[in-house]
Formats: sequence, structure tokens, C-alpha cells
Amino acid sequence: MKIAIVHDWLVTYAGAERVLSSLLKIWPQADLFSVIDFLSDEDRAHLGGKRAQTTFIQHLPKARTRYQQYLPLMPLAIEQLDLSGYDLVISSSHAVAKGVLTGPDQLHISYVHSPIRYAWDLQHQYLNEAGLNHGLKSKVARMILHYMRMWDQRTAAAVDEFIANSHFIGRRIDKAYRRPSTVIYPPVDTQGFDLQTHKQAFYLTTSRMVPYKRVPMIVEAFRAMPDKHLIVIGDGPEMEKCQALHASNVTLLGFQPFTALREYLRNAKGFVFAAEEDFGISPVEAQACGTPVIAFGRGGTLETVHGLDHEQPTGVFYHQQTVAAIIGGIQEFEANAHRITAQACRDNAERFSEQRFEREMRQFVEARWNEEHPPVALPILASAPRLSLAPSLAVGAKNQ
Repeated sequence: MKIAIVHDWLVTYAGAERVLSSLLKIWPQADLFSVIDFLSDEDRAHLGGKRAQTTFIQHLPKARTRYQQYLPLMPLAIEQLDLSGYDLVISSSHAVAKGVLTGPDQLHISYVHSPIRYAWDLQHQYLNEAGLNHGLKSKVARMILHYMRMWDQRTAAAVDEFIANSHFIGRRIDKAYRRPSTVIYPPVDTQGFDLQTHKQAFYLTTSRMVPYKRVPMIVEAFRAMPDKHLIVIGDGPEMEKCQALHASNVTLLGFQPFTALREYLRNAKGFVFAAEEDFGISPVEAQACGTPVIAFGRGGTLETVHGLDHEQPTGVFYHQQTVAAIIGGIQEFEANAHRITAQACRDNAERFSEQRFEREMRQFVEARWNEEHPPVALPILASAPRLSLAPSLAVGAKNQ
């Protein structure tokens, strides 16, 4: 069986690439395809050193840093990948990977991190954050996203099975494609984090500083609570907004290596999270360290964190993306912190281990493959009936 694994683009090692890494561990013989591949050697090591076969976008100007500007060309590019020689195609998709062309004798299973977010329900948020509310550029962007939406829906029909990374994304798949999906949670390296029961007095948030993560809002909330200390790990375009708030009780550390990140996660009193994520790996990593989570109560965190209504809570939810709601969430957490144990957090995080993901993915794909290719039954020998009748005939002859 020849296997192809298709990924959207390879420029950094983040959440989607962790899924890709596990897929390649399950099927190391698979060939890898992607729109572009500019991974560093360090990041490529997570993929077993495997390089992707890429599209013409790989060779366009500034494709390494401005690849998202080539989004209108990506449907055409992904369709040019020739996968006709493969029996099984697995796409890891949050943009265009699921749109590869496959035939009726090929099994295409798509692991969906999300339908194209900025083309569907998050279009207006994307346009606002990009400053494309008005003018000619706004009209062009809306036309492009309309085209992407139609293409995305049309190509969904060619996928044999959808796997969603959460029930939240499963509902988004149903809304966009009107197709059912099976939920298999993505892998989290829970073994890379260890339980710490004794906590220090600071709160922690870690993420890329991009608009939807709402890190400046978290900083502003803690500025209004000067008796509490927040440490922020991460870098990105929102860093200047965080710095401009001049919160004396907030420490902005910028990018930190994994070893430092792990130590802060282990020692934090609580992990604060403000994004509406498809799944959200960081809250699971925090829980793997025994650290409770204070999170916005929408999206994937509702599936990865047990709120105060659970018999073994691991965190607290607040229900609006506002400064006041975060402050209320911190206050509710401190009033109920005695109900949350480090061990409960760790036990909950184990539900999302890499080993569990690899087992569930392998079982799902093998079961679906066997449905399409059932074992061939041996033909009944033409001489069998004559052989079974021979004794009775012999008895009859004797009796005569």
C-alpha cells in the first residue's frame, strides 16, 4: 500500500505540525506533500528529516515569508500535486490540503484542524484585524474569500472520511460541508511535562502574540489587579500593545526556550487563556504540569478543561472576551482553588497523549481501509459437492 500525507504548508513547527509528526510516526513510509516547505533543520527533525514535495508556489518571490499572500493561488497549486499512484491519502488540513485530487479507487481521509477559518465564520474578524473593513482592498479580499469558500465546500465532496480535532471543529465541519466527522483529539506531549504540586504565586500565559490570542487584554486585566503577578511568554505583532500598557505587575519575557517554558508552567499558580481555539494545546500542557487553567469558555477548551461543575475540576471558565470577565474569572478561581488538585489536572491531560492519538488514528484508518478492501473469500471447489455425496452413493449401491 502506497501512502501520501498532505499538509498545507511547512514554515514552522506548531500545533498542526505536531499532528503531522505523529502521522509520520504511524506511517514512516509515507511520502509527504505540501504547498511549500521552508522548515529549518531543527524543526524538520520532528518529522524524521522528511522533506515535502512542493508546488510551484515554493519558487515564487518571497514565498518563505509572504506565503499567505499567495492564498488565492493555493487551490490551483494543491490540485497540481499528482497523487494518482497512491492507495491511501491522508490530508492534515486547516486551509487547502484536503483539496488534493483523488480517484474512486483511492481512500482519502482528512484530519481537519478547521475549515478555512478566515473564509467561513471568522471572515469578519479576520477582515477587521487586517484593517480591511472598507475600500478597494476590502472588496478584493471579500471576493477572494468568497471564491475560497465555494472551492472549499466543493472539494469537501471528494473526501471519503473527515476526522475533526474536537467536537467544536466537528460542528464547524457540519456547518461548512454538511458532512459528519469523527473526533480524534490531537497529540500533546504530556510525557514532556511532569507534575508539580507546589506552586508559586504568579499567573502565566503563553502564546504567539497575534490578535485572536487576546494577550493585551489579559495584560490589561492584570494591570487592574496590582496585587497579582502575571508572567507572559511569547512574541509577535501584539507585543508592542502589551508593552504600551506599562503594567508594573506584568513581566513580558518574549520568546523562551522549551526548558524555560516548562519550568514556568510547572510553577505557575494558574494558566490564563483568552483565545477561542479549535483545540488549544497550551492549556493541556499546563494541566500536564498540574497547573489549573482560567480560560475563555468557548471552543476547544470546553473539551480539554473540566470546569467547576465537574466532580474533578481542573479550571475555571469565564464567558466573555473582556477585561472585566477575566478579572471575574481570576476571582472565581481564587475562591475555588481548594477544589482543584494538581493530580486531577495531570490525569485530565493524559487523555490527550501522543500514544492515544497514534493508537486511535491507526485504528480508524485501518478499519476504514478494511471496509473498502475486505479480505477475499476463497472460492468453493467445484469437486466439493461430489466428494460429500460419495459416501451416501456408496451406501446406496451396497443396499441395492
